[in-house]
Amino acid sequence: MALGTDHVTLTQVTAAARTRSNSAFVPELWGDEVIASYKANLVMPPLAVNMNHVGKKGDTIHVPRPVRGSPSAKVAETQVTLIANQETSTPYIIDQHWEYSRLIEDIVTIQADPAFRRFYTDDAGYALAKKVDTDVHAKGAGFAGSHASPTVAGTNYSKAVVGTPSSGLVTWNPSASGDAGNASTLTDEGFRLMLQKLDDSDVPSQGRVFVIPPVLKKDLLGIQRFTEQAFVGEVGAGNSIRNGYVGNLYGVEIYVSSNCAAVAATDTTTDQRAALLFQKEALLLIEQLRPRIQTQYKQEWLADLFTADMIFGTGLLRPEAGIAVIVPA
Repeated sequence: MALGTDHVTLTQVTAAARTRSNSAFVPELWGDEVIASYKANLVMPPLAVNMNHVGKKGDTIHVPRPVRGSPSAKVAETQVTLIANQETSTPYIIDQHWEYSRLIEDIVTIQADPAFRRFYTDDAGYALAKKVDTDVHAKGAGFAGSHASPTVAGTNYSKAVVGTPSSGLVTWNPSASGDAGNASTLTDEGFRLMLQKLDDSDVPSQGRVFVIPPVLKKDLLGIQRFTEQAFVGEVGAGNSIRNGYVGNLYGVEIYVSSNCAAVAATDTTTDQRAALLFQKEALLLIEQLRPRIQTQYKQEWLADLFTADMIFGTGLLRPEAGIAVIVPA
């Protein structure tokens, strides 16, 4: 506030003009730390198709779904055979706007160690990452690659399978075994049968991943076939027997995620987990607003308002390119 001879002039207070600790709330610094934490905690989004819609208007993206064409034999001195498929498109809605806000009072910023900023930025990035990750995971409930009509998406894991085959893959049944469900531990044969199903649906081999809950990682590491050096292709400190990293199975990269969905059996008390085997083109993430960080001093509260938010949408691109497998929790 500057005093004149006959009037009072109000001067806006900048972040740098406030207390020493308040200068830690420079948006650019917070933004870098939040985005770094956000990226570090993502598991599913990097494994899906990412569509950049940042800065663009609209809330619906129409993604073309062309039908594969077939070649025709060329008959001498006749016109070529034209492919006249009726192509379609699928709309995907951008309808998720999530925010993370904290009101940090002056007494805290003055008295606390400036390192507390690292907790807030890390927590904001983790919270937003977990929300996006959860939504992408949830789209796996429609995977249909294990069934005779794989292009028709399932609902609520209706086309999921269990890990132990019996003359072929077995469909998950939440009402089996006295309503406790028929979830079973994944076996080597079960995994190979799932890969065959994807092959039968012409799903590309490149870009296949298997996202598993920690309980399945524990089971896999107990099977010699999944941990022997010749199979995993790792030596020394990188070997899965030593550090618990599952590695690469039959050319499929394995990722462990504590965010794999919990699936309840009909009795509602038996918890099971959904692991997802899929090719990258199965899932879609559309980002319209990447993590944005804003700070504002609120004089009425004598505090800084810190907000991180983002806008995104998720979708199932190709149900035939993924298989959900239900395992015991």
